[in-house]
Amino acid sequence: MDAPRRAPGRDDFGGSLVPNLMHFARALRAAGLPIGPGKVIDAVRAVEAVGITNRRDFYWTLHAVFVNRQEHRELFDQAFHVFWRNPELLEKMMGLLLPNVGRKEDEQEPLSRRVAEALHGKDGPSRTREREEQELEIDATLTWSDRELIQSMDFEAMSAEEVARAKAIIGRMRLPIMDVPIRRFRPDPRGARADLRATLRAAMRSGGGSIPLRRKERRRRHPPLVVLCDISGSMARYSRMLLHFLHALTNDRDRVHTFLFGTRLSNVTRYLRHRDIDLALGRIAEMVDDWSGGTRIGRALHLFNRDWSRRVLGQGAVVLLITDGLDRDAADGLASEMERLHKSCRRLIWLNPLLRYDAFQPKSQGMRAMMPHVDEFRPIHNLESLGSLAAALGRPAPVNAAEISRWKEAARA
Repeated sequence: MDAPRRAPGRDDFGGSLVPNLMHFARALRAAGLPIGPGKVIDAVRAVEAVGITNRRDFYWTLHAVFVNRQEHRELFDQAFHVFWRNPELLEKMMGLLLPNVGRKEDEQEPLSRRVAEALHGKDGPSRTREREEQELEIDATLTWSDRELIQSMDFEAMSAEEVARAKAIIGRMRLPIMDVPIRRFRPDPRGARADLRATLRAAMRSGGGSIPLRRKERRRRHPPLVVLCDISGSMARYSRMLLHFLHALTNDRDRVHTFLFGTRLSNVTRYLRHRDIDLALGRIAEMVDDWSGGTRIGRALHLFNRDWSRRVLGQGAVVLLITDGLDRDAADGLASEMERLHKSCRRLIWLNPLLRYDAFQPKSQGMRAMMPHVDEFRPIHNLESLGSLAAALGRPAPVNAAEISRWKEAARA
């Protein structure tokens, strides 16, 4: 009889696997994943139990131990495939941080700066430090401050340190609140309307000898804010920062409702009300199942219009639609759902990260179906665009009417 198969133990791996696992864990931690000594020990035990004969099993074993959140999956995937492929990685990672001259952009997906810096480390070879010192000496007179640079830097191009700084800036945002008149009135001695009820009550209290005229004015209150955010694969690199922005929105003002959609619609308003951003994102990651998948914009808007519009779009709500407009259903039913959504709210603002490109044109079927029904069309790819959006939310009406007319003409062309 064959001997029973035994899981490989620590001695079967040799003396280099455990140090490499520790080094890989340090790289992931530097890239932003919350990894401590306990997880390193769990990873070693898991690899001992599963073995290293199959690369796919090895990948998912480490994935199960190190990845707890949706936004960490892409970082882990890039770090794993680069780290465990090249044994002399630290000598060659410097080239990944430099611009690739003469290489087409569609040949290879760019490596995340967070992963590149984590695997390379901050103390590279001396020749690289000399090159960086040379560049600093040459460009010192023409550079901006760090805060100005990070304001205009694309979220997709940020390193782990820059992402942390951007999150801190977003957390300190204080958004202006636009007040609009509502149906109810309040007493106001300078009001434009006479309050007949209050006048009669005052006359009865005085015994009818005099009739003091009471006046009233409409109450003012900021309208509800409804956010529909795309979390599909094409938007995955921006979803992490946008969720921090939505958390800041939810905790800065009341009556904010947030929905995430990919292939389905999820209401995450309750989770974003937690003051702790890590706890809020953890709850959302457990609740939402369609991260980084396809996009069914028309289906998601249909579910929103059917199940939620009457609940959250009262009193002239402002709607933020965050998506790149790429729909896997070829815009089936999207135009009618966008029209219904537009007619149900005060303002419909479309935020699209693709607008950061100068050559962008709304040519896809989804974009053509959406564009006629939006009031504003804005980019959403860096801190500067978030700041301009916050200023726009504080104004009662859009100021770029000519700009949105140009985009609508381009969509019809």
